[in-house]
Amino acid sequence: MESFGEKLRYLRQEKNINQIRLAKELDVGKSIISLWEQNKCEPTLSKLVSIAKFFNVSIDYLAGLED
Repeated sequence: MESFGEKLRYLRQEKNINQIRLAKELDVGKSIISLWEQNKCEPTLSKLVSIAKFFNVSIDYLAGLED
């Protein structure tokens, strides 16, 4: 099963955007995106909702509850 960080990296690369742009879209620092992608920390629920909306995926998908 893919980790949250792997899914986030995949979604970001599929949309062809860099970490800096994603950070601006989500109103976080670039280092946070890096930490998320490395599974060193996890987003808050509100940021998880923002990520799901931005990439048009479900929170269940991001959390690994569905494929």
